[in-house]
Amino acid sequence: VRPIIDEDGKSTEIVVEVDNHDAEIVHVKNKGKKTNFELDKVFSPTSKQEDVFEACKDIITSSIDGYNVCIFAYGQTGSGKTFTMDGPDDNPGLNRRALRELFSIVEAKKGDWSYELSVSCLEIYNENVRDLLGDNPKAKLDIKHGKSGPQVSGLSKHSVTSPEEVRELFLQSQGNRATHATDMNEASSRSHALLIVYTVGTNLSTGVQTKGKLNLIDLAGSERVAKSGALDDKQRFSEATNINKSLSCLGDVIHALGAKQKHIPYRNSKLTHLLQDSLGGKAKTVMLVQVSPVIKNVGETVCSLNFAQRVQKVELGSAKK
Repeated sequence: VRPIIDEDGKSTEIVVEVDNHDAEIVHVKNKGKKTNFELDKVFSPTSKQEDVFEACKDIITSSIDGYNVCIFAYGQTGSGKTFTMDGPDDNPGLNRRALRELFSIVEAKKGDWSYELSVSCLEIYNENVRDLLGDNPKAKLDIKHGKSGPQVSGLSKHSVTSPEEVRELFLQSQGNRATHATDMNEASSRSHALLIVYTVGTNLSTGVQTKGKLNLIDLAGSERVAKSGALDDKQRFSEATNINKSLSCLGDVIHALGAKQKHIPYRNSKLTHLLQDSLGGKAKTVMLVQVSPVIKNVGETVCSLNFAQRVQKVELGSAKK
């Protein structure tokens, strides 16, 4: 639950409250009714960035040990996704803390293991995959299947040796990301952005190799089409429709995995197709759902928390390397 911000106005009603006695419950007042949502962990508006990181740290760093990991930030535009994932220089978010921790582990293990780290940055805009660090960031790339899972043809990978190098590449990629003004935000992200960290470890004694992948994903705003102000703008309408379709597909895939269905509809969207090897029983997944606490956003907040509760009830099974 994010804090009150200037865009909320000075005299707004707070309708979202974290339970005082149970850190897994959040209350929402809507149309005279109070609804409780039970989740794995609820962070209050006074929670710190390090609190969120500490809750996710063990899952994030398991990518060093050969696991595929997905960390998603989900929620309406203006709910704090980018703040939580990236954050300002004086209060860094999950991405930056994760990378610092990964390089710290690499340094600590260097007597026994040798690690190579590389990164890619891409976006999915209107169901098109684009390499944000490529020579032509607007070029549409195809997803193909190789022996190790889905591959993006022509996606650039960049070797990195420090968090600072990753930061430089990330900032370069953000300059190429699709953003437009909507009724929700003057520079709303209209694409899903993925920072992918590949790790290859070699045991210096045995020669055994591990390969892991960390997907850090800032999803596009989840608000309904009418709320985004896209109804009268053909391009914005197309963006919002594609965003909501892919988010719905993500929910369907997670539900299908939890229900252990024979057919998992990965290919219904580019997002789930791309992440096929990083979702499900062979991977580890964290969904960070961001919500606004104020009454003007209560409809979107309830939608986000319904999605969160749907995901929370899914048991994906034990991750495998």
